[in-house]
Amino acid sequence: MSTVLETPARVVEPTHPARSWAAVFALARFEARELRMIASSLGVAVLYVAWVVRQVTQRQGDYPVLQDVDRDTQGMPVLVGLVVMLGVNRAVLRSHRRDTDRHFDVLVVEPWRRTVAHVLSVVPAVLFTAVCVGVQFTWAALKPGAVGHGSPAELAVGPLTVLLFGVFGVLLARLVRSVFAAPVLLVLLLFALLFVASPSGTAWTSWLGPVVTESGSSSFPSDLLERPAAWHALYLVGLCLFVAAVAVLVSGRRTAVVKAVVAGSLALTLVGVAGQSGGTPPGSTPARDRATNAPEKVQSCLKHGRSTYCAFPEWAGRTAHWAEVVDRVQDLAGGSAGGERLTVRQRIDATYGLETDTLISPSTAPGQVTVGTAWGGNRVPEFAAAVASVLVTGNEKAGSEVCDARMVTIMWLALGGESDPMTALRNVRLDDSVSGSAIVLSPTESMSMSAEQTRIVVELLKKPRYDVAGKVKAKWTELTSQKTSTARVAELLGVPAADKSAAKAEADGDSCEE
Repeated sequence: MSTVLETPARVVEPTHPARSWAAVFALARFEARELRMIASSLGVAVLYVAWVVRQVTQRQGDYPVLQDVDRDTQGMPVLVGLVVMLGVNRAVLRSHRRDTDRHFDVLVVEPWRRTVAHVLSVVPAVLFTAVCVGVQFTWAALKPGAVGHGSPAELAVGPLTVLLFGVFGVLLARLVRSVFAAPVLLVLLLFALLFVASPSGTAWTSWLGPVVTESGSSSFPSDLLERPAAWHALYLVGLCLFVAAVAVLVSGRRTAVVKAVVAGSLALTLVGVAGQSGGTPPGSTPARDRATNAPEKVQSCLKHGRSTYCAFPEWAGRTAHWAEVVDRVQDLAGGSAGGERLTVRQRIDATYGLETDTLISPSTAPGQVTVGTAWGGNRVPEFAAAVASVLVTGNEKAGSEVCDARMVTIMWLALGGESDPMTALRNVRLDDSVSGSAIVLSPTESMSMSAEQTRIVVELLKKPRYDVAGKVKAKWTELTSQKTSTARVAELLGVPAADKSAAKAEADGDSCEE
């Protein structure tokens, strides 16, 4: 009789643990590639790159203010983020649309791991945005005329915006299993951004949105911005983590770790909300008031040649550019004006905050010329016009009130030394014209030119510079007198007289009297 020994069946376990996280990363790489290859993503990427190239190569950007450039990097990532939100939302819902959800039940990658993979698939788009932001800012910072200081927190807003929209697309797909939910939400978001959201950073509610770009007519020193940029970046980081963790939670992963991440990220978001709740100050603060009404207390002054140039610390390197313009204008002047010691002072009006659009009042101090925080392009002939008006009239206030033939001398001094004087004349006039009457722009209040004065200036700019300069120096006293008529100025400078009707009209308006 034989005995059969039965050995209990032994469960053979794999020698290596399941590589579920490797599958997650593989799925993330696949989804990132799919997201990158859809037409809308390719289109917006090309558009973004073209926009960055245009921003960094345009001539009027030769003198960037870096605390403005960092905010300028935040607009385009919103468009990238919206496209990423649509793309990742469709990717999450792909199995639902194709009715393949039931097949996933036999895979080792659980639903919550697939959610993590979709969240990770957004990372390449975030990195692409970060590279574009970095290129745009670095290119501006490397320009010789760059001034100011950028904020890392402001630069982080663009990539964080793309990440936020991406993870929100994942969460939306887990909450609403409809391909129409994301497009409807996209329309609502665009409507909110364009029409509902407050454009002013002074309201605390505006800081609940991903991007708050404030701009005004002039740039502020970086220490006067007073934007809660670091708190806002912290708020976006917390919100991204919170949305991603909630997406994992609703996908079935309800462990203590996930719940702790949800709670911690929510707390981080609320800390950011509290920190940014003050928003940007809507008006004057002690620092802004000091920079507006007593700039000499916070400025440093340098001498270039005959004149003194006072600027906010970040603009100290730009005084040499101002000196070139002053020297060029003074070299054409006659009498004592050719050797006058001017004081060029940088002035801003920060009374009403970043979004102010208030004109700076002209100075009554003898020999003081105002210059703003912007430079390059039209700002150069505008500053030259201000210098010329002070040389002719003695101070900016008197120059802004000129309503007689002295305007011809002012404009020729301002433009006669330009390499392209006709273009400069067009740029300094409000209507971009070289004929007829017009308003002449300057860093403070504008001036006005009559049609006949414009004609004379145009004729002078066509003549050789040395020829006109000699006549201006020789007849300086008469050319800068309030009693000299426009017709007499034309005669002194060798410009043919106007026809009789034009001459009579000019004579009728040649006086400052009402």
